[in-house]
Amino acid sequence: MAIGTINLTDTARAARATPGGDGIAVAATNIHKMYPAKHRNVQAVGPLDVTIRHGEFVCLVGPSGCGKSTFLRMIAGLTQPSEGQLAVDVAADAKQPISMVFQDYGIYPWKTVAQNIRFGLDVAGYSRRESKARVAEWVDRLQLTGFENSYPNQLSGGMKQRVSIARALATEPELLLMDEPFAALDAQLREVLQDELLALWQANRRTVVFVTHSLEEALILADRVVVMGARPGRVVADIEVPFERPRSGEARNTAEFGRLRAELWALLKVELGDGGQGGAQ
Repeated sequence: MAIGTINLTDTARAARATPGGDGIAVAATNIHKMYPAKHRNVQAVGPLDVTIRHGEFVCLVGPSGCGKSTFLRMIAGLTQPSEGQLAVDVAADAKQPISMVFQDYGIYPWKTVAQNIRFGLDVAGYSRRESKARVAEWVDRLQLTGFENSYPNQLSGGMKQRVSIARALATEPELLLMDEPFAALDAQLREVLQDELLALWQANRRTVVFVTHSLEEALILADRVVVMGARPGRVVADIEVPFERPRSGEARNTAEFGRLRAELWALLKVELGDGGQGGAQ
């Protein structure tokens, strides 16, 4: 099996499309990831097989250290698999094929809110006029109006995360990768931003791969929840979320939501191997 990441062309995308019109955005086949250690290599991931369709919102959950973030970084091209094949289908001429949002915001402390949002647009080659219009649009959509000239040290944690999300979405990426973006926030703010992200995603249906430890977060946001087992990470369950789109935060209050959370938690308790002490939220 070939090793590495393949970026497919538009022609390849058309060839991979299913009769229903859903092509494959990410296809991981027999992925392994090894890290060198003092006496022997440590296998962090594998074998891992995952398929994600265009326009799908997929959440990855699993115990700490199971390789969720490592897999996300493979998709982004920040690290390479040690073995297996990872095909990522993005348009060859896309200005910004992939954007990533990190847990620690990843915004520049020496840049203002507007400058941080514009940074990705400048890198992607947008004109000055178009960048200005997009910055204004996303400042408004992420409720940052009045803080355009503020620096990160003047913002709350929630506002910093809004800036990070605005920067990622302003470039209209084909594939959005999110690595526990709300983990550091308090429960109330986390729920608010989950609902905001849900509304934003349902407006444009970008492909999203979202890593989280929160089962509630996964169920409210995702089309599918992929459960990864303890290291070395591999898929132990792939669950379709049955709540209709467009979806709202009200889904949290249904009996089905509670049932699915219990089902996911039962799977994770087995992988945690500690009786579920201190496990997922």
